Amino acid sequence: LFASLRSFFVHFLSIFYLRPLHSNSLPLSTIPCFLLNTHRTTTPRKTQSTTTTTTMASANFGELVLLLGDHHMPSRSISIPEPFQRMLLPNKMQHVICTGNIGNVEEYERLRELVGGSSTSVHCVAGEYDVINNGSIAANAEQGGGGNNATASSSSPPSFPETKVIQLGQFRVGIIGGHQVVPWGDLSALAMVRRRLNADVLVCGAKRQEGVVEYDGGYYIFPGSITGAYSACTPNVNPSFILLAVQGTKVVCYVYELKDGEVDVSKTEFSKQ
Repeated sequence: LFASLRSFFVHFLSIFYLRPLHSNSLPLSTIPCFLLNTHRTTTPRKTQSTTTTTTMASANFGELVLLLGDHHMPSRSISIPEPFQRMLLPNKMQHVICTGNIGNVEEYERLRELVGGSSTSVHCVAGEYDVINNGSIAANAEQGGGGNNATASSSSPPSFPETKVIQLGQFRVGIIGGHQVVPWGDLSALAMVRRRLNADVLVCGAKRQEGVVEYDGGYYIFPGSITGAYSACTPNVNPSFILLAVQGTKVVCYVYELKDGEVDVSKTEFSKQ
């Protein structure tokens, strides 16, 4: 009972006192050119920005990392929205981070194609539904050479790990499906996970509201659902994904969200001290 009351109290405080990092909608000149879309909007987001945007060539964006997850295909969604499919071109990103619940082997293969067919550049963790069907997705990943993504034993089928840590620039980035934390997206519980993983940044799935939050000395990134798949807590979800541009101690997060058929893009920046 005490634990339940504490969790409710922390969640209640987070609604009123926690704030996402400042973000702003972007002019076309500040977005990586291969992710431009002629039907995007520039609707101001909920938080106001004090960051000055600058024009950069694609070659100067640094290490590009795609964050996505919670496809739930075909159980909850038929496909990735067409505007997103036109943006996600092969051989433009150096890494793909997936928070799980891909849904089928074909979608995992699509992620591999985005990074030139390399399984070692696709970093997946297990969602709550990925172990269904005898771990067929993870088994396929292992056959494709993704040994660092999947684990196996003689007594159980291969499966994606519950958590994973990778190095991006000067940042240790932890990845978790998010369903292990109750309530989903609870920052107090996620902070414990981040500290346990000794990570600077924690990428978390399950929570359907996308964005970037600074809390308790770390950064928490929620890419949302790439297909807009519903969850038990959120029946109506806007499809979203996040692109990270990592340059040493600096990270620029481009948040892509589909609203009423149009793509809204906002930018958030943070640095490691």
